[in-house]
Amino acid sequence: MAKVRGAIVIDIERCKGCEVCIPSCPFEVIAISKEVNGRGYPFAYMVKPEECTGCANCGIVCPDGVISVYRVKV
Repeated sequence: MAKVRGAIVIDIERCKGCEVCIPSCPFEVIAISKEVNGRGYPFAYMVKPEECTGCANCGIVCPDGVISVYRVKV
């Protein structure tokens, strides 16, 4: 049976750091950066990319639609 690995791509310039995506992730893959984007907001990023399964919970709950989710069978 193939294992599914996922990855997310976050448009950091459009992310407002609202943190809605963080509790939606069952594997605690997402965190908020200490750095800020061009608009002055801290942004979400993948802190544990190897744990992502591509479940898409984060992309579904993101109010600004800045998260793209990808899945690959390995």
